[in-house]
Amino acid sequence: MLASASPARLATLRAAGVNPEVVVSGVDESEVASTDPAALAVELAVLKARTVADRLEGAPAWVVGCDSVLELDGEVHGKPVDATEARVRWSAMRGRSGVLHTGHCLVDTTDGRVVARSADTVVHFATPDDDEVDAYVATGEPLAVAGAFTLDGLGGAFVRGVEGDPHTVVGIGLPLLRDMFAEIGVRWTDLWRWFPADPTAGR
Repeated sequence: MLASASPARLATLRAAGVNPEVVVSGVDESEVASTDPAALAVELAVLKARTVADRLEGAPAWVVGCDSVLELDGEVHGKPVDATEARVRWSAMRGRSGVLHTGHCLVDTTDGRVVARSADTVVHFATPDDDEVDAYVATGEPLAVAGAFTLDGLGGAFVRGVEGDPHTVVGIGLPLLRDMFAEIGVRWTDLWRWFPADPTAGR
């Protein structure tokens, strides 16, 4: 189960041969506060995964929760609250680099095991001009994502490169998740058996 409403996370997993059931946690992210961006991302991921796992009341499942935050100048940035904040964010980010921290939590409801990790990727931003920033913000995309940018959407043209796993920037790190499943004794390739025969089914 994927404890996230993110279409990018779901698409990333499906492209990798994993077809989870989506159960949105609906948690209040303001419940978690930390000045450490990596720790904050992990705590939010744990909150989401455990919230969904608790609803299952012991039914067997693997529940994956994720959350991302951008670190720039030592400050933590989640989703912008409005278009004005998104513009201010981009004024600060363009031509510079930040670190995208994505927390991951895997809960095995059969025995209660919990594995939580952070994947951190350096993102190098391009230098869009004011008109480009205004046009991007007007699409609404930056308001829906941590850091006010995407790598796999309209914002991809404004990212010059990344250092680390690009999947992490999309919202879910596949190599890290594979390692986490290995910790609970599950081979990544075994997850492929639940993938539909028609890869486009359910999309």
